[in-house]
Amino acid sequence: MVNTICDVLQEPEQFPLVQGVAIGGSYGRKTVLRGNSDGTLVLFFSDLKQFQDQKRSQRDILDKTGDKLKFCLFTKWLKNNFEIQKSLDGFTIQVFTKNQRISFEVLAAFNALSLNDNPSPWIYRELKRSLDKTNASPGEFAVCFTELQQKFFDNRPGKLKDLILLIKHWHQQCQKKIKDLPSLSPYALELLTVYAWEQGCRKDNFDIAEGVRTVLELIKCQEKLCIYWMVNYNFEDETIRNILLHQLQSARPVILDPVDPTNNVSGDKICWQWLKKEAQTWLTSPNLDNELPAPSWNVLPAPLFTTPGHLLDKFIKEFLQPNKCFLEQIDSAVNIIRTFLKENCFRQSTAKIQIVRGGSTAKGTALKTGSDADLVVFHNSLKSYTSQKNERHKIVKEIHEQLKAFWREKEEELEVSFEPPKWKAPRVLSFSLKSKVLNESVSFDVLPAFNALGQLSSGSTPSPEVYAGLIDLYKSSDLPGGEFSTCFTVLQRNFIRSRPTKLKDLIRLVKHWYKECERKLKPKGSLPPKYALELLTIYAWEQGSGVPDFDTAEGFRTVLELVTQYQQLCIFWKVNYNFEDETVRKFLLSQLQKTRPVILDPAEPTGDVGGGDRWCWHLLAKEAKEWLSSPCFKDGTGNPIPPWKVP
Repeated sequence: MVNTICDVLQEPEQFPLVQGVAIGGSYGRKTVLRGNSDGTLVLFFSDLKQFQDQKRSQRDILDKTGDKLKFCLFTKWLKNNFEIQKSLDGFTIQVFTKNQRISFEVLAAFNALSLNDNPSPWIYRELKRSLDKTNASPGEFAVCFTELQQKFFDNRPGKLKDLILLIKHWHQQCQKKIKDLPSLSPYALELLTVYAWEQGCRKDNFDIAEGVRTVLELIKCQEKLCIYWMVNYNFEDETIRNILLHQLQSARPVILDPVDPTNNVSGDKICWQWLKKEAQTWLTSPNLDNELPAPSWNVLPAPLFTTPGHLLDKFIKEFLQPNKCFLEQIDSAVNIIRTFLKENCFRQSTAKIQIVRGGSTAKGTALKTGSDADLVVFHNSLKSYTSQKNERHKIVKEIHEQLKAFWREKEEELEVSFEPPKWKAPRVLSFSLKSKVLNESVSFDVLPAFNALGQLSSGSTPSPEVYAGLIDLYKSSDLPGGEFSTCFTVLQRNFIRSRPTKLKDLIRLVKHWYKECERKLKPKGSLPPKYALELLTIYAWEQGSGVPDFDTAEGFRTVLELVTQYQQLCIFWKVNYNFEDETVRKFLLSQLQKTRPVILDPAEPTGDVGGGDRWCWHLLAKEAKEWLSSPCFKDGTGNPIPPWKVP
C-alpha cells in the first residue's frame, strides 16, 4: 500500500511538482511496532530550491496534493485501507489492515541531497546559513535528510531492530502511567539503542537482556548523555566544527541526529527525568536482575571528546579506572590458570616452569573493560632464542590438550572457549575462561618463552651478553624486531609498574583514546601498536613534567601533539641497555638511524614499536589533529590548555 501511494505521488501528469518521495519515521527506519506506529512521507517539491523556501507556508500545495491523492487512491482500490485527514500543516495518511495501522505525516521539503547519497560540507554550511537567515529552529530542516536517516538504519542486524522495538515498547508502557507526560521522540530512543549496541557489542547475535539493561542504565545517566556520530559530517570543515562544538557543550542530554548536526533530538528534559526513575525501577525487576551483578555492556554515557579538560581526572575515575571487584576477578582467574599450569599441566613430564604475569593488569594500566591477562611460561626445555622459535608450538599444543582435559574434569565449575590460532605453528594459546566465581569471561594469552634473564634480582639490569646474543640472531635472520619480547616481560612490566599513579591514569586515558580511534579507523587500516602509545606517554611525562601530580589535560594534549609530529619521533631509554658494550652500541646507533618514527622497547633493543610504518601513524596523526579542537583541551573558563614543552 505504501509503495502504491509513493508511485502515485511520483506520477508526473498528476503531481508535476513532486520530484521524489522519501519514507521516514519508524516505518522508513523499519522499527515499526505491532498495532499502531508512525511514519513520514516527505515530498520533495521542485519549487523548493533552498532550505529557507520551506519557511513559506506549504499548506495550500499540500491541501491540493491531499485532495488529488485521495481521488487517485480510490481508483487504485485502496479506499478501504486508508484515510486522509487534514492537519494544521497539511495532511496525514492513515494506512491500515486488520491488525496494523501506520499514521504517516506528509511533509513538503527541499531536496537537499538531490542525486547525491553523501552530503558534502557545502550543504551543511548552507543549512547553517539558512537557519541564521530565517531564525528557524535548529533541526527544523532535518526532514530534508530523511533518506540519510533511513540509510543510517539500513543493514543493521535484525536483533538490534528487535532490541529497538523492545525499548520503544518499554517507553509506551511508561507513558501509560502518566497521561500528561511530554512524549519522547521514538527517534531519540532508537538512536540511543544503536549507540549502546555500537559502543558495547557490535555483534549480530547478542543477549537481548544485556542490551535492554545497557539502554536503561544509559537512561539512568541522562544528565550525562552526549551522543553523536561522524558518518555524514565531521570536524574537518570549520563551520560544521563550530556547530558541533556548540552542540556538544550544551546542556545534557544531547543526542545529535546523525544526518543533521543542528538537530538535538533528545527533547524534553522533564520526560528524561521521569524515565530515569522508571529505568531505576525496571533495572531491579526479576526479568533483568536475575544475576548479581547483572551483566550489561560497558558503554559510557558521553564520549571522551566532549569532556572539558578540568574534568578529565573525574572521567578517568568514573569510567576508566578498574574497581576492586574487577581486579579481584582478574586475580581469581589468573590463580585458576596459574594453579593449572603448575600442578596439572606438566605433571606427567619432568618439565620445570616459571610463570610471569604480563599485560596491562600487571603493569597497573588496565581499563575498566576488557578483562584480559597475559601469562608467560618460562619452560626449561626452551634453552635459547632459537629453541623458543622452533619448539614453542609444541608447548602451546601440550597446554591446549591438557587444558581441554582439565576443563572436562571441571566442566560443572569452568567454561573454556579457545580462539583459533593465527599461525600454523602457534606461538600463543588464546582462550577465555568463565567460572562460578567470575561474573564475566576473562581472556587469556599464554605464551611459552625462553628465560633469557635467568634469576635477575630486583633492581638490577641484564648483562650485555643477553642482548648481544639477541642482536646477533636478529642480524643473521629475517626475524622481525621484538620477536622475543616475551623473554623480557618482567622488564616491560617493571618499567611501567613503578611509575606514579597519575601517570598510569594518563596512560589509561591515552589507551581509551586509542580504542576510540581504532573503532573509527579500522576500515581504513591498522594503527601503531598500543604499547608504542604507552611508551610515548611515559616519554612525554619524563621530558615535560616529571612530577607525580600534574595537569592531566596538559599531558594528554602533549601526547597528541607528539603523535602529529610522528615523522620526527625518535625515542629510547638506557635503563636496561646502553652504549657501553660494543655490540649493543653499534646496533643501537643503526636502530636510531632508521626511518622515523622510532620508539625502542626499553626492555629489548630489537623491538622498534614505532615501526617506521608511516601510513598507520598518518591515520592516527590525522585523528589527533582533529582532537586538538576538543573541549578536552579547554579549561573551565574556555581558555586553551597548553601542552608541555617536549622535544
